[in-house]
Amino acid sequence: MKIDLNCDLGESFGAYTIGKDEEMMNYVTSVNIACGFHAGDPLVMKQTVSNAMKHGVKMGAHPGLPDIQGFGRRMMQISPEETYALIQYQIGALYAFIKAQGGKLSHVKPHGALYNMAAKDSKLAQAIAEAVYDLDPALTLFGLSQSELTRAGEKAGLRVAHEVFADRAYQSDGTLTPRSLPHAVLHDGDEVERQVLRMVEKQEVVSIDGKTVSIQADTICLHGDNEAALSLAKRLSEKLR
Repeated sequence: MKIDLNCDLGESFGAYTIGKDEEMMNYVTSVNIACGFHAGDPLVMKQTVSNAMKHGVKMGAHPGLPDIQGFGRRMMQISPEETYALIQYQIGALYAFIKAQGGKLSHVKPHGALYNMAAKDSKLAQAIAEAVYDLDPALTLFGLSQSELTRAGEKAGLRVAHEVFADRAYQSDGTLTPRSLPHAVLHDGDEVERQVLRMVEKQEVVSIDGKTVSIQADTICLHGDNEAALSLAKRLSEKLR
């Protein structure tokens, strides 16, 4: 059995540092690099690519809504046409840094509110999938397990990775519990470990209201923007191995 462990990185901006990016790369197999719209800047993008190549982890674009102040986690009304353009724009920015350093872009994972919107909105999901496919059909599209986004990716002819979340609580419909609600983020290491092993071994997760939800786990996301991220990454990496 093989499982990918991914992390959202490159989310520092200017004088502000978020996460311990290079240290996290010792424990994950894929990284999703912010492309400047919700976080990241050109220097951060360039350095994150350099570090990822040094550690030999797969590099993916992590495009989000144009909302740095809200960290891309606030809902916005955006048309499929705008979605298509902003996805390609951000992938292109990251691809430039990867190409210049002799690396390879492996996947695309939308960020935050855009990711959650596309999990339910088939038109947005289609726009994202088509934007990725038209740019490079060899790229893998990361999306919430068994969501509109993964369905759109498969329909477009892309390789799709069904994603599950180590440190997030689930709703009974298989979507993530909104961060605005209590207990949306899991902080207890034992609880996170139990959830991850259940998702990988049994392909299921227990929702916040106690229901068992079937999922497909191809890749596990561990968020890198909190204090416990590094120790949790080490723990999960060792446990999964």
